[in-house]
Amino acid sequence: MNIIETHNISRRYIMGSTEVNALQSISITIEKGEYVAFMGPSGSGKSTLMNIVGCLDTPTGGTYSLNNHMVSEMTENELAEVRNKEIGFVFQTFNLLPRANALENVALPLIYAGYGKYERHEIAMSVLESVGLGDRHHHKPNELSGGQRQRVAIARALVNNPSIILADEPTGNLDSKTSSDIMNLFQELHDNGNTIIMVTHEADIAHYAHRIVHLRDGLVEWDRANEHISRGKPVAAH
Repeated sequence: MNIIETHNISRRYIMGSTEVNALQSISITIEKGEYVAFMGPSGSGKSTLMNIVGCLDTPTGGTYSLNNHMVSEMTENELAEVRNKEIGFVFQTFNLLPRANALENVALPLIYAGYGKYERHEIAMSVLESVGLGDRHHHKPNELSGGQRQRVAIARALVNNPSIILADEPTGNLDSKTSSDIMNLFQELHDNGNTIIMVTHEADIAHYAHRIVHLRDGLVEWDRANEHISRGKPVAAH
């Protein structure tokens, strides 16, 4: 079952007197349960594609369907609802509220979904425990390590049981050991049936994904299964 379908999507930006074609005629399909990495050099269009897939931006041309809903025709309010219900975001900079503890940060999307306080905290606690941070639920971000903060961000992304987990350079601010731990967590999430789309410029991180879509100059340069995957587990890139 295809969860994402884009057909000839493009994205143009007007910057002063200059027109920038960030994306040119991108057609991709992603099935439920896939683990995909968007790769490419700076300016290739991977972040623009991620923003469109994540309903943070809309294409200038072409169509985008998410779960058989035509996203490219939605209003701002409809897009906001899709972002909250269908997509869990994990960012390089964590984007946690500094004055809120881990439990409150994870529970935040549930406020917009209309859950009561007791239910929010119960669900958030369960998800925090699933990423190994149940004992840190009262800690604020500045009391946690970088890896722990990213785990809180992943728990927040999971709390609404989204269709897609969208990770933008999820290990960009982490050391290599912590990066490996976080990527192993993503592998566990994928093993549990989650659809994961990751944006990265790092080949060793991309090789955790089972499929790599490589962009250059706003076009898909190549799209193929990851030959470095062995029996569902990543092996070292050559």
